[in-house]
Amino acid sequence: MVKVLVLVIAAMPALVAAAESQVSGSVTGYYYAMRNEPDFGVGVAALDYGSLHFEGRYNYEVHNAGSAFVGWKLTGGETITFEVTPIVGVLFGAGRGVVPGVEASVAWSSFDAYLEAEYVDDRANPGSSYYYTWGEVAWNPYQWLRVGLVGQRTHTVDVGREYERGLFAQVTVERVTFSIYAFNPDSSVRYVIASLGMRF
Repeated sequence: MVKVLVLVIAAMPALVAAAESQVSGSVTGYYYAMRNEPDFGVGVAALDYGSLHFEGRYNYEVHNAGSAFVGWKLTGGETITFEVTPIVGVLFGAGRGVVPGVEASVAWSSFDAYLEAEYVDDRANPGSSYYYTWGEVAWNPYQWLRVGLVGQRTHTVDVGREYERGLFAQVTVERVTFSIYAFNPDSSVRYVIASLGMRF
């Protein structure tokens, strides 16, 4: 019994280190600086334990509504790497319903692409359900810099365009990332999103 206890105590640091290496997450805040409608903020928090993915959002799919998701991350590749995470969530607050979706990314050399797609089934507001998408195509000229094209289809912004497009740039210093997105830069309905995120 004493030997078993000694072995368990001796193994504790390794077990704790293994558990910590499996856990990662992020917290990101977005500020929408609008031109023709009120500014607003969006919050997103994510936690990964191995392949298990949890995510919480506020003001993301519907104004004054929160959402909570669970998913399973699939990864692979060597020269070309990819991640695919099917997710399903619930919408609560000003909107209520079920939100199935997927988050996916692919990377090669200094280039990468990211896509998020989901169906927002808002049962609290009949006729307001819609397909949401956010996509990025990016180039990483330096480890700390990521620039590219961005597009989204959402109901939280109403500028009269079915699909909005723009440019973005991200700067990462250690675990902190600052991003700036310029949507519809060629029109009178242009707006900017600034975000600050931290990984742990």
